[in-house]
Amino acid sequence: MDSKYEIIIYWSKIDKTFIAEVPELSGCMADGTTYIEVVKNIQVVISEWIETARMLNRTIPKPKGKLVYA
Repeated sequence: MDSKYEIIIYWSKIDKTFIAEVPELSGCMADGTTYIEVVKNIQVVISEWIETARMLNRTIPKPKGKLVYA
C-alpha cells in the first residue's frame, strides 16, 4: 500500500501501546505493541477504510500531506 495520508503516532500510557490516527480519514485508528507493528496495522486499516468508503459510495478525501506546521 502506498498511503500518502498523514499518520500521527503516539504512546498511550493508559493502554501501554502505540496508537496511530489518520486525521483525514474520520475514525481511522489502529494500535500496536511496537512502532513497527502500529505502522503495519494502520496501513491495513487505511486500506479497509478506503475500501469501505468505496462500497458505500462515500467521498474519499485526497491526501493533503502534513496538516500542522511547526
